[in-house]
Amino acid sequence: MYKQILDPIADSLGWSALLAALPLVLLFVLLGVFRVRAWAASLLGLGAAILVAAVGYGMPWGQVLLAGSEGAAFGLFPAMWIVANAIWVYEMTRRSGHFDVLKRSFSSISPDRRIQGMIIAFCFGALLEALAGFGAPVAICSVMLVALGLSPLKAATTALVANTAPVAYGAVALPIITLAKVADLPTRDLAQMTGRQVPILAVVVPFLLLFLLDGRRGLRQLWPAGLVCGLSFAIVQFAMANYGPVQLSDIAASLVSAAATLLFLRYWRTPEVLPVELDGDDAGAVPAGGTTPGAGSVGTLPRTRPSAAARVAVQRDPAVEQLKAFAPYIVVVALFSIVAIPAVSEQLARTTRIVQWPGLHLVNSAGKPLTLTSYKLDWLVGGGTVLLVSGLITAAILRLSPTVVLRCYGAVLRQVRAAGVTVMSVLALSYVMNASGMTVTMAAWLAGAGSAFAVLSPVLGWFGTAVTGSDTSSNSLFGALQVQAAQRTGLDPVLLAAANSSGGVLGKMLSPQNLAIGASAVGLSGREGELFRRVLAATAILLPLLCVVVVLQATSVLSWLVP
Repeated sequence: MYKQILDPIADSLGWSALLAALPLVLLFVLLGVFRVRAWAASLLGLGAAILVAAVGYGMPWGQVLLAGSEGAAFGLFPAMWIVANAIWVYEMTRRSGHFDVLKRSFSSISPDRRIQGMIIAFCFGALLEALAGFGAPVAICSVMLVALGLSPLKAATTALVANTAPVAYGAVALPIITLAKVADLPTRDLAQMTGRQVPILAVVVPFLLLFLLDGRRGLRQLWPAGLVCGLSFAIVQFAMANYGPVQLSDIAASLVSAAATLLFLRYWRTPEVLPVELDGDDAGAVPAGGTTPGAGSVGTLPRTRPSAAARVAVQRDPAVEQLKAFAPYIVVVALFSIVAIPAVSEQLARTTRIVQWPGLHLVNSAGKPLTLTSYKLDWLVGGGTVLLVSGLITAAILRLSPTVVLRCYGAVLRQVRAAGVTVMSVLALSYVMNASGMTVTMAAWLAGAGSAFAVLSPVLGWFGTAVTGSDTSSNSLFGALQVQAAQRTGLDPVLLAAANSSGGVLGKMLSPQNLAIGASAVGLSGREGELFRRVLAATAILLPLLCVVVVLQATSVLSWLVP
């Protein structure tokens, strides 16, 4: 049995907090300063956490290693189980050629590349984030935007900024699920609270995208479409997070947002159309009543020959092929909806097993047992299993042979090896810190800020995601810390824990991993600094906005929004 101690170093909370922070500081410096690969930095950070727990806090070595092993197991299941199966669904659509059909379907939604860019980066990117996350939306959307005629730099920047609002519920709500586990709070309460913060950002993001795509002109001309896109996403995300299955929050929001924008465009026309041939950095415009250069008539710009991207954009696929291209995502939505039915959920939940981690015995500083030792094995009702079944149905719809299906899965496993090591290591680090009391020590010290901690709460989540590249990792690192700090400052634990996840969504665009993914996807490796400078302005706008929202929710002004 190990009993947590808050101030093991010279009976000083300050010195103890400094020691407890060393593993995190090491992890962040390795990632942000020395650009060490995420998996290597995570392993080194885990090693430091183990040493601090055993030597500094006096936790028995056996208990330290058992706590780390439970965290690693949680990183493998359900975390990587969800990620691998989600990417597998995408890989099969790509291998069958139907992802190209999907791209062409998006390219035909409007002749204006600014509208196309907003829908692909925001709506379709949100769908990819909902199903896979971990950099997949940035990589895929960046390539699609280049194919539609945007410059590589503008395409990567747009994809990075768009990958914000859906992150909290990405990878089938994995960040929220992880936060609930680490913070020991109800998943539904955290989903509801986050759903009363992040949708505000969702309304603003499309306007930022329009500005990125075409400056003030794009914002002035297309703001009605941006409002419809963002507002419809925010409303559905709020509704699903508060009243529906949390796993479908981003999936439903992205699909409804795309549908609402398309419906709006049937009755509203842009005053000008951005030409296909020019990249967004120096493009002009032609009147909406005319045609784009290369289309066979003269607008306000010289007539040019259509590029390959332009010719692809106007290609039309048979309706059956388009339906097959969207089928995987329709199946995912349908299956998660079925699993969310109470009668079905109750039956499936009977297979769930709660395992007390063997040999791990922990109590807090007051002598009460920690729930951290309980490992939930929901192998049938979990999001990863639902995605696995969705993948099997997808394979049948796309008529892929078993050999191709297995090859796709093998390719995915090779692809996520490094990510798997990173996630398992970060979660192991988190569990060691939580079990030893290091997290409680830092929370007790930070609680000295009093009610002002409401301002620091989302900033902490933002910082965690910025350096780890994952809202899930940020929640696993700081979720328990937020709860402990809330209890010591008199603030609501659910509010601050959710603020950590909400702030984390704004750090993803700045993370070295995401910047590297975006740059490499469009052939700009080595120019990550330019991308960083371009997305920094978006963060500078959105993060203070979120801090204001959290502070108001911590006071009587908006406290009625806290579950």
